[in-house]
Amino acid sequence: MVYRIFVEKKEELANEAKALLSELKNVVGIEGLESVRLINRYDVENIDAELFSKAVGTVFSEPQVDNVSDTLDAKGGIVFAVEPLPGQFDQRADSAAQCIQLQSQGERPTVRSAKVYVLDGKLSESDVERIKKYVINAVESREAS
Repeated sequence: MVYRIFVEKKEELANEAKALLSELKNVVGIEGLESVRLINRYDVENIDAELFSKAVGTVFSEPQVDNVSDTLDAKGGIVFAVEPLPGQFDQRADSAAQCIQLQSQGERPTVRSAKVYVLDGKLSESDVERIKKYVINAVESREAS
């Protein structure tokens, strides 16, 4: 079974999202953009439900600073996700897998990660494509499904 979880910094602590919003407005020139949310998506296999539940609050998130959900609420925004290309090392996923293995003292699970972008504002298709071009480094990552 594959478990999927979405982890997002609480709004007041979402500094990376605020910085990206500023860059996209001031550097890229996307004037209609009103907000950006960054959400880490994790897919985990080869793990039982009890261990996954424990890992949610210890490996994948910090309960004091993160909001965690098993569904994505885009709140009407434009959504796309970015994942490492096949064969590229995924530091975030590898670290999570190592931590879970240490907790379980068992086999290492399979973990995949992606960064989900939720854009809100008056955006044209051209604006969205410019944003994707800015955040996706084609040498190491691609748009995820």
